[in-house]
Amino acid sequence: MKGDWPLVQENIQIRGRNLVFFRPESLDPFLTGDNNSFPFWARLWEAAIVLADFVATLKPPRKILEIGAGLGVPGLAAAAFGHEVTLTDYEDVPLDLIRRSARLNGLEVRVSRLDWLNPEDLGEFEVIIGAEVVYAGRLFQPLLDIFRRYLLPGGEIYLAHDRERARVLVPFIQRAEHEYEVATSLRRLRTSDETHEVVLHRLRPKGF
Repeated sequence: MKGDWPLVQENIQIRGRNLVFFRPESLDPFLTGDNNSFPFWARLWEAAIVLADFVATLKPPRKILEIGAGLGVPGLAAAAFGHEVTLTDYEDVPLDLIRRSARLNGLEVRVSRLDWLNPEDLGEFEVIIGAEVVYAGRLFQPLLDIFRRYLLPGGEIYLAHDRERARVLVPFIQRAEHEYEVATSLRRLRTSDETHEVVLHRLRPKGF
């Protein structure tokens, strides 16, 4: 879907590099009155900023898949720091915005629609990243299936979430621990008016 709705360009500094990304000026064109269709993709979440900062520290080049990319800032940051990146989302609008943002920054990335319940063949990846992708218990198993399908043997998964998501995030991580060695760190992101606490998880398949 490509609309004529007005866009805003936002700037963000990641490890000394300036990235520009597009977002809708208003959410009104995407609101239907159904809470299940609220455009969560249209906000730059604090967890996405923390994840973008982290992936910029990974030694390139790595083959990286971003799931639930939304505005795509972590994936775009990864590309800016020399990684081979595929960004995915279920919705067409954010995918179009990611393409525009990538062109604006002079970045070469692959952008693909991904339905977790019916995933297509995208290849395999050394690293899978996602910000605020664990939000509903009904998606725990589809998400774990996505990891199995796309992660190369010995690969790593990095997930970033606001600490307030603990009610949903904790049971997901407990389930994931059956298959993965999990390491957790707490990152703090200071904005002009508050400090956000973001939990970063690293998942590595057991046996590697």
